[in-house]
Amino acid sequence: MNTFISWLEGLEPSLRAYWIVALLATLVFLIQMVLTLVGIGDTDSDVDFDASSDADFGDGSGDTMDTGGAIQLFTIRNMVNFLLGIGWGGVCFWNVIPNRFLLAVVALLCGCLLVAAFLFMFRKLMKLESNGAFNIQEAVGQVVTVYIRIPASRSGQGKVQVSFGGSVQELPAVTSGEAIPSGAQVRITSIIGGKVLMVDKI
Repeated sequence: MNTFISWLEGLEPSLRAYWIVALLATLVFLIQMVLTLVGIGDTDSDVDFDASSDADFGDGSGDTMDTGGAIQLFTIRNMVNFLLGIGWGGVCFWNVIPNRFLLAVVALLCGCLLVAAFLFMFRKLMKLESNGAFNIQEAVGQVVTVYIRIPASRSGQGKVQVSFGGSVQELPAVTSGEAIPSGAQVRITSIIGGKVLMVDKI
């Protein structure tokens, strides 16, 4: 540790500043990554997705499972990424760019590019999530399989597996007739309350 401190103190002030920023930002970045991987740190808290994980079933524009949201530019995570780019940009280009003002500009650009790369990545992830959205009205008329037994005469709800554009969803279902066991084939006849399927046994 003493050797590292001595080495750091022997650097030029500007280069020392870049190294300190780079190392501290890297440490915070790694802590964020570990916390996110173990489930303690939530991406939403930093990136502020303003997302909903519940399906909003209804008519019109509310028919989809909306997991999209706005990505805010000024967040703790983006600040860490910005400092990470500045620090390592300054360190990596120190011997390449002798003009210190130009080096500072390049380091700032590295920080901006790193933030832009992370924002681009998160937008792509959000787009992948939104591709899983579905319109429940498209289920009407489909022949589907009962996943959980459906009680008779609307006395309770079971579940059926419905395919939407290649993805399979498990949705609540009721029937006005006799009880329908798991594995049976049923036809969806209507939607109740915007989120429960009415089915008839085939």
